[in-house]
Amino acid sequence: MDPAVEAAAAAAVFETTVFLDYFKDMPDHRQAGKVDYPLREILLLALLAVLAGAEGFTDIARFGREKLPLLRRFLAFDNGTPSHDHLGDIFAALEAAAFRRCFVAWVAALTKTPADLIAIDGKTSRRSRSRTKGAIHMVSAFAARQRLVLAQTKVDEKSNEIVAIPALLDMLSIEGAVVTIDAMGCQRCIAAKIVDKKADYILALKGNQGTSCEDVEEFVVEQKEKGFSDTAISTHNTVDGDHGRIETRHVTVIHDVGWLQQRHNWPGLEGVIVVDSEREIGAKTERETRYYITSAKANADTLAPMVRGHWAIENSLHWVMDMTFRDDDCRVRTNQAPENFVTLKHMAQNLVRKTPGRDSVRLRIKTAAWNDDYLASLIAA
Repeated sequence: MDPAVEAAAAAAVFETTVFLDYFKDMPDHRQAGKVDYPLREILLLALLAVLAGAEGFTDIARFGREKLPLLRRFLAFDNGTPSHDHLGDIFAALEAAAFRRCFVAWVAALTKTPADLIAIDGKTSRRSRSRTKGAIHMVSAFAARQRLVLAQTKVDEKSNEIVAIPALLDMLSIEGAVVTIDAMGCQRCIAAKIVDKKADYILALKGNQGTSCEDVEEFVVEQKEKGFSDTAISTHNTVDGDHGRIETRHVTVIHDVGWLQQRHNWPGLEGVIVVDSEREIGAKTERETRYYITSAKANADTLAPMVRGHWAIENSLHWVMDMTFRDDDCRVRTNQAPENFVTLKHMAQNLVRKTPGRDSVRLRIKTAAWNDDYLASLIAA
């Protein structure tokens, strides 16, 4: 074997061992004497298969049969690999909460540096619906600048994101970060938890916030007419153009918020952010005004990119999950398997993102399917 290839293979084995160590405490409730396929082998098989484009347990089972020599570069696989039915049973019984906790510990080691901007948002896996259960809805925390999933949790069928977001925050170390959430998460209890964890928030205000949003809108309209002469503000402007579209954003941060606190008492409130955007597409012009509240003591130059950065979770996570990992087409439905499979895809996305290079996620996944050495390098990244 070429010395360079041999050295790379040795490094990959070492890295794989380290990666699996973060999942060594995963409970395995199968009878020990009847386990033909150790959990370490199952997790490695499934992750490599998803990195190579597998979209379900049938795909993973076929990958295992075709790529057994590759798998044995890392672990023994003495009994080969399981059938798709067996894989489905294992992932259906795997404790999703424990899998999530191991995932968070692994990501913390993977990132090395703490995230400074964390976007939180939910996504539904639409084909996971069955006759007896609704489609699974997961809320994820996304490091917007590193483009990495930090944690995720399932929204219970009889609950909503308002309950899930605090549970997600409890899983994370967010001290010093700014957390951005859309209007669903604009709740005092969520704001208080973020501040208590020594982080700051930027929360979108919409009609569902009732009088808070109405009071902000009325104040802003009044102050615009006066040129904001009665209050302290900072501003930031950007103009972007591509594909025949020109978008102008004017961001105003209102720093005097005592009037809002007297009426609504938001934890740690320091400012109101007003984003006036104008999109020109050909002869058509669209205008929109959005409102946010924040606990961050910062000017518009700092806060405007953070507001815009929230949409990284839509463009770099949700969109990639659907278009590259085919999340909306996934029919994994049994017990805890849908949640575990989403976590597995988040693991794959993080590994692809951390690998150096300029290729798109889509091209990296295709290359992993074609080139065993490249696939092995992804789990060594």
